[in-house]
Amino acid sequence: MLFNSYIFWVFFAVVLVLLALLRGRARKVMLLVASYVFYGYWDWRFLGLIFISTVTDYFTARWIDAATTPRAKRLLLGASLTVNLGILGFFKYADFFIGSLAELLGGLGVPVSWETLGIVLPVGISFYTFQTMSYTIDVYRGELKPARGFLDFMLYVSFFPQLVAGPIERATRLLPQMISPRQRTTDDFRVGAYLILLGLFRKIVIADNLAAIANAIFASDPGSLTGLEVIVGVYAFAFQIYGDFAGYSSIARGVALWLGYDLMVNFRMPYLAVSPSDFWQRWHISLSTWLRDYLYIPLGGNRGGTLLTYRNLALTMLLGGLWHGAAWTFVAWGAFHGLILIVYRAFAGKGDGVRRPLLARLPAIIVMFHLACLSWLLFRAESIEQAYQLAVTAFTSFGATPLALGSLATIAFFVLPLMLFEVWLEHKRDLEALLKAPWFARGIVYAYLILMMIFFPSAVQYEFIYFQF
Repeated sequence: MLFNSYIFWVFFAVVLVLLALLRGRARKVMLLVASYVFYGYWDWRFLGLIFISTVTDYFTARWIDAATTPRAKRLLLGASLTVNLGILGFFKYADFFIGSLAELLGGLGVPVSWETLGIVLPVGISFYTFQTMSYTIDVYRGELKPARGFLDFMLYVSFFPQLVAGPIERATRLLPQMISPRQRTTDDFRVGAYLILLGLFRKIVIADNLAAIANAIFASDPGSLTGLEVIVGVYAFAFQIYGDFAGYSSIARGVALWLGYDLMVNFRMPYLAVSPSDFWQRWHISLSTWLRDYLYIPLGGNRGGTLLTYRNLALTMLLGGLWHGAAWTFVAWGAFHGLILIVYRAFAGKGDGVRRPLLARLPAIIVMFHLACLSWLLFRAESIEQAYQLAVTAFTSFGATPLALGSLATIAFFVLPLMLFEVWLEHKRDLEALLKAPWFARGIVYAYLILMMIFFPSAVQYEFIYFQF
């Protein structure tokens, strides 16, 4: 059920009406049913997986809290992780490893007749799996008391605005809102409207229009393209995935606010980052902080000296890449980000100049943006071979063609107003600065967003990219 579809807004309108009519526990029951309907609309058969993860972590966390010895706590945590990672591993990676092993054995001259299983990947499985895992780990660490109400915990796991593409909420932040709903404020509606409108613009106008350019370039034979065409295709994908994913997160936050719940910020102007570490404090913040707290720091973080720090950075980003999908391109994408994190840390240390005036940061921003674009080439390519061929073309052929120039103009038309707006937000250091601006300024921006969605929607409606993760 896509946020940019009519069926979702009909569904959401019904939920809002019921929310206004119901009180107390009945509201929670209704939201839980709505969340399961939302997910089941895609394929009801996979509702069982969410329920298994919910039951496993609900009871395991309570048993961990009641356990009297460290060994018992570790065994229970290990059981929870085994169930969650086992489900995730089977559905997401079984075919990948079967196919990779068959290719390896074939390359070594060992005849194999294996076939992949053709497993359907449940939408959003990586998101809700990481969400339930963080809950159990936090209880194990003593940072959180286990939920007593099963209904509250079920709603925390399956809350529909952020169920299939995040943000990956921590139980320490969202679960208390499920147990005792937060006090709604008079600002919830207008802030939610702002987030929804901006999110729909990013998806409908930015992401879906630029998807056509990116898809055309990446579907072409690399030998038929010029370097500028490849570069334009990568630019298009960079803003497509940003508009798509940041748009989803923004709509999710706005919808949740209208329901009375406050979700975390997941994006903070990532293409204005000055370094890899700054980028990951701005891009998919819920995942980057999850990897930091549950992988990087447990590996030792930066406590074991320079070489161990570099190892921990590399392993964290490799696994972060694999989280995104079962393909070597994602592994290479993660390895690339690990490499540039290490290089920046080696030469710039911990300081990256994020507090300098925006104009003084411009050279570093341009460099980091293009490093991010180079990583998106790996992320979007269908294979390592295609990524290599496209990269070679990008760096060796510089002919300007009508396709490249026209596509570049299209990107500028759609993206430049958004980036100027984000530069202003960065200058203000406030994601909601527009809400504090004079009413006529807000009116101009809102009118622009609405008119662009009316007059420049994409001819094709694309599914949100991160549904596949």
